Amino acid sequence: MAAGYAEILRTRHAARLLAGTLVGRLPNATAAIAIVLFIRSEGGTYSLAGALAAVYGVANAIGQPLLGRLVDLHGQPRVQLPAALLSALGMALFAFTGPDRLALAYVAVAVAGLFTPPLEGGLRALWPSVLGKEEQVHTAYAMDAIAQEVMFTVGPLLVTGCVALWSEQAALLVVNAVGVLGALSVVASRPSRAWRSAPREAHWLGALRSRGLLALLGAFLFIGMALGSITVAGVSYADGNGGDAVYGWMMAALGLGALVGGSVYGARQWSGVPERRLSVLVALLAVCYWPLTLTPGAVAMTALTALAGVFLAPALACAFIIVDRHAPRGTVTEAFSWLVTTFTVGASLGTAAAGPVVERGGAGWGFAVPGLAGVAALVVLLATARVLVPAGESGVVAGSSENDRNGAVEPGFSAPHQA
Repeated sequence: MAAGYAEILRTRHAARLLAGTLVGRLPNATAAIAIVLFIRSEGGTYSLAGALAAVYGVANAIGQPLLGRLVDLHGQPRVQLPAALLSALGMALFAFTGPDRLALAYVAVAVAGLFTPPLEGGLRALWPSVLGKEEQVHTAYAMDAIAQEVMFTVGPLLVTGCVALWSEQAALLVVNAVGVLGALSVVASRPSRAWRSAPREAHWLGALRSRGLLALLGAFLFIGMALGSITVAGVSYADGNGGDAVYGWMMAALGLGALVGGSVYGARQWSGVPERRLSVLVALLAVCYWPLTLTPGAVAMTALTALAGVFLAPALACAFIIVDRHAPRGTVTEAFSWLVTTFTVGASLGTAAAGPVVERGGAGWGFAVPGLAGVAALVVLLATARVLVPAGESGVVAGSSENDRNGAVEPGFSAPHQA
């Protein structure tokens, strides 16, 4: 299982790009908890902390596809590093301003969120030029999905560690400084400097003119809702079954399930059309959400939470391949950034939807929200199957891009797209 991942990491530049991207994304992964801890340490309310975190999240959702489009147009170094610096400066301004100058605090977190560099989409655009072999690119997508789970587990620990050693303000400054170093490591690498997107057709919709991509985004809006609602329902469950420790174990189990599922999924090559495989994975994801509504004892509930995470990383890895297939020529970074934005918005909607449900019906009904969201994602995929898999593609090898079928060449697989 680990041999495929080890082979990728031994490839020149691969380990550096993966590590740099993960480090560069730490500010985004930890923003919500860092903002909440900082505002509370300054005497602010949870409502204020939540509002500031929400502003950051909305600004981030807006900025990712816009910056992704700029990356496709102007290359990675010209966009990623300036964006990382502006984002870090915005968070530094917030750290020194605090809640005393409220309007400035809102502007600062908005700037930090808006200019968060699209490193996630940028890495996926780089994999073809770094690895060359298509089957290795697909394995890298799975490894990427697994690495995300590690980052979202380690990131909060890093923040709390900085708080314990120094202060909440220091945590904001350190994490964002480290994030800039991660972005710098990526954009200073040869693959990032050499990468160029394919020539693109001028169109104001950019990547969103692809109907297949829109169908995928519609499905992942609901998958994001499922993940966001689990976090809220989990808090409600833990309140009556052991408190914060149980909640921590449940969230860790969710990540562990995704790690295991992604590792198994990425250990083999898959034949057939990835769009149909995604429908199967999302169906399994939805099925695994429903046992959470049973709300058994803490040990059994932790196990069920792990089961609920098993098919998340495989679904994400499969989605990355589909984005690559359906992104219009010259929009690959923007397309990946739209997936990030849609998933983030979905998670926010899931958090908002689960709150009232939990208040009225308790944790059991709260866990019905991810179950319903998973079913909705599957319905979207089935309803748009003709758009996702055009007629006559049943024999297409998984991962061959829409651009290739139209006679264009996918960025990264040939020399003309390199500087």
